[in-house]
Amino acid sequence: MLSGLMRTHHCGELRKENVNQKVILCGWVNKYRNLGALHFIDLRDKFGLTQLSFEEFKGDFSVLKECSLESVILVEGEVRERPETARNKDMGTGEVELMVARLEILSKAEPVPFLPTGKVDATEDLRLKYRYLDFRGGRLQKMLSLRSETMQKIRARLVEEGFCEIETPILYKSTPEGARDYVVPSRIHKHKVYALPQSPQTLKQLLMIGGADKYFQLCRCFRDEDLRADRQPEFTQVDMEISFATSSYVKNVAETLIKAIFPVASDFTLPSLEYKDAIRLYGSDKPDTRFGLKHLIVTDLFKDSSFSTFSAVAQGKGMIKALFVPADLKTFSRKETDALTELIKPFGGKGVAFFKKEGEALSAGISKFITPEVLAELEKRLQANDEKPGEGTWFFVADSSEMIAHDCLDAVRRHFGKTLNLLGEGHSFLWVHSFPLLEYDEKEGRFYAKHHPFTSPLPEDREAFFSGDPEKLRYCRADAYDVVCNGYEIGGGSVRIFNNKVQECMFEVLGMHKEEIDSQFGFFVEALKYGTPPHAGMAFGLDRLIMLIAGTENIRDVIAFPKTTSAMDLMSEAPSSPSAAQIKELHFNWS
Repeated sequence: MLSGLMRTHHCGELRKENVNQKVILCGWVNKYRNLGALHFIDLRDKFGLTQLSFEEFKGDFSVLKECSLESVILVEGEVRERPETARNKDMGTGEVELMVARLEILSKAEPVPFLPTGKVDATEDLRLKYRYLDFRGGRLQKMLSLRSETMQKIRARLVEEGFCEIETPILYKSTPEGARDYVVPSRIHKHKVYALPQSPQTLKQLLMIGGADKYFQLCRCFRDEDLRADRQPEFTQVDMEISFATSSYVKNVAETLIKAIFPVASDFTLPSLEYKDAIRLYGSDKPDTRFGLKHLIVTDLFKDSSFSTFSAVAQGKGMIKALFVPADLKTFSRKETDALTELIKPFGGKGVAFFKKEGEALSAGISKFITPEVLAELEKRLQANDEKPGEGTWFFVADSSEMIAHDCLDAVRRHFGKTLNLLGEGHSFLWVHSFPLLEYDEKEGRFYAKHHPFTSPLPEDREAFFSGDPEKLRYCRADAYDVVCNGYEIGGGSVRIFNNKVQECMFEVLGMHKEEIDSQFGFFVEALKYGTPPHAGMAFGLDRLIMLIAGTENIRDVIAFPKTTSAMDLMSEAPSSPSAAQIKELHFNWS
């Protein structure tokens, strides 16, 4: 170890083998105990605790009164073995203590807003406001260490695979990536702005055009979007791009990274599922596959039903989906089934229908509308999904919008996953592929890129893509893929367009005019003219990876200085108002 530190050891290091050694420790006062003739301090740093004893202290004991909780002190003394009756088996250093000969207060602490290692948890807002105090509590230190270790494993594995780490600019040009940009006004170039990158998409493709072959970067990205527990306005991506790569190679890279950072078997491979099957079976393109309760599409079974709500949807262009919960998992009260209506309302749903099967009898809900023929077909389809029919409760969602039906039953399935304790431990991964290339906005009467405008259509859909036929375009699939874990999208990417004609056709399909193309992507379109290798890439969300490895559901736990769900930094009170001088020199029209 390099010399020059004020301490000889850290506070979680001393053991019986250190007995009789003279050492110096530095840290925070975690606890002070005055037992009259005996005085003890528990000294803490990020590595652990050491008990300090003042039994042989020759200095002025009044100094101990100055050692307020969370004060930073330096102590020097000799390591002694604790008496048998005073040993603490729950502490790594519990067999020894430090007999203090000298104590120096390096920084006296005023009363703190909360004790980092106290028994009473502070509110999250208070912990965010005093984030530096929360760091002292051990839990966040473990998260930050885990994050650092994971980043090093990722770097080592990618370098071993022949990737080169290359940094790309933070101040860049605004390009459409699906969310709002954060913009930075330029002082030098009046009334012009930079954009903070939502991802280095065009830049990494330019690196491929430049012959970089295999690029990666742990890069900061910025998106001005509404936040959730698993989303932040600024985040870190494990970004990759590879020349002459197919989607199969990218999948292999994803598998090797997962094996490097997650506790999976050495022969681990990503199970694959096409997007349309993920939506059909789970109602989601990021399904949690740790449990079953797969969906059934049952629209056709109710076209002639006497239950008018279902028959109207079935005879229109809507969808009816069902899932089955076996009785050995749960029998539901009326209060519990009624509560599901509130659960799906945020997703546009109007209600959840159900019926129960006990023995051969059907009861409750819509049971009177379920004919023997319909029941037999429901159970046949359930078996086709590798799920066992029998006693239990059937749940249904019907809507004129297929997507609302998918979303609502997905919400019901996820709810049951949690409330029925089906999630368990461990990680369940999935490679979802062949996403829609485009999505059509009925209000605007135009197509948008589902991923981004540089995503290549699947080779087998290339003819439909070039046709320009709106009906055919709706069903074009992208050579795009996501990695999913426990219901979270943790990574995504695509095979890129490298052919000028394909790129021009994409811009045309998206309804982009030449002026708009030149303004947003002129530099990139020109680069495509000078010899572009086929290339593919993807990016993993580092914060979500760490969140899953750490077993927390809040992404703020794994980020050193996170924002709130309203994109505020409570500690620094950012964002803040610019000064009058800044407004003037940046040419703001601030009103």
